[in-house]
Amino acid sequence: MESKTLSVNAKVQLLVDRLDGDKAKNDALSSCKDGEDMLNLLIETSTQMNLDLTRDDFLKTPPIRDWIWWKNKDAPLTLGDGVLRYQQDKNSKNRRFIGMGALIILLFIVGMVAGF
Repeated sequence: MESKTLSVNAKVQLLVDRLDGDKAKNDALSSCKDGEDMLNLLIETSTQMNLDLTRDDFLKTPPIRDWIWWKNKDAPLTLGDGVLRYQQDKNSKNRRFIGMGALIILLFIVGMVAGF
């Protein structure tokens, strides 16, 4: 099928399908330091697939738009045993982890204060 006749959403879906299961590309995307690096990699992949998607297409079309947004954000806290939820959080300067024991105690205290 000729990619020029496809809508932007269809092109993005083709790209997402291609990335699904591609360990090398997914590792490269997760190791990007920010959304700009991620965009550059996605544009390169789009060009290799002859999809001709632009930076603007990626910034306006889900799910890529959401991936880029999340890549530029820093999770305010991570629940659990200190395992990072997302790769981009490893460079965070303000990571806060709440272990499950601490979370239970915190919820207990909140419950006591609230009168539950």
